[in-house]
Amino acid sequence: MKTQHMYASIIRSAIILLLFSAMAFAQEDKKTINDTLVYKQKYGLRLGADISKLGRTYFDDSYTGFEIMGDYRLSKQIYIAGELGNEEKTLETDYLNNTTKGSYFKGGIDINFYKNWLDMENMIFAGIRVGASTFSQTLNNFTVYNVYNQYWDEQYSITEGQEFTGLTALWTEFQIGLKTELFNNFYAGINLQLKILISDKEINNYENLYIPGYNRTYDSSAFGGGYGFNLSYLVPIFKKDKVVIQEKEVEE
Repeated sequence: MKTQHMYASIIRSAIILLLFSAMAFAQEDKKTINDTLVYKQKYGLRLGADISKLGRTYFDDSYTGFEIMGDYRLSKQIYIAGELGNEEKTLETDYLNNTTKGSYFKGGIDINFYKNWLDMENMIFAGIRVGASTFSQTLNNFTVYNVYNQYWDEQYSITEGQEFTGLTALWTEFQIGLKTELFNNFYAGINLQLKILISDKEINNYENLYIPGYNRTYDSSAFGGGYGFNLSYLVPIFKKDKVVIQEKEVEE
């Protein structure tokens, strides 16, 4: 009996030893391999136009305008960006009719927060601009009410066509938006704008009702807003390698 128990114990020990050996052998056969994938990222000048202003020109008889935009990629996330445009807007209220026309320029940077897959070049960005505008205002006509007559609603419409030139404005602008590649190097984008007026040159007793590039002004408020929808084309100048390392385990 003692001999049988001894043989059984030896067999169990041998089986356990074989199992541990097999597990160790299996682990030794596994090896981690790094696959290195290299993609080309495009760096260049992207040029386009604000389609919303062209559409507004077509549908709104009181507005005419265009804007061209561009950006240049400095690094993986940072772009130099700017806009250049011209606008003419006629505002009509119960008291006056006024036409503003002029040009503007905005310059600043955009930061891309979107992590692209592989060789994609899409953007979800936030940006800042400094904007400047030169423009003129024409007071086409205005209405004067007779404040001395309490019983009759007397009013007089006066047509002058008086033009005020040499007007300027300066503002800062914050943008958020996105740009997505529709076809090779062809992009569509949309953005929202928050504007803060820094300074503007006015005529005495007559405020600037509209500022090209800044849009409508509202009494004494320094805040304004806007939006844009653009189509653009990227002109690649050079490319940089984007290295992606993938780890995986294989059995030899």
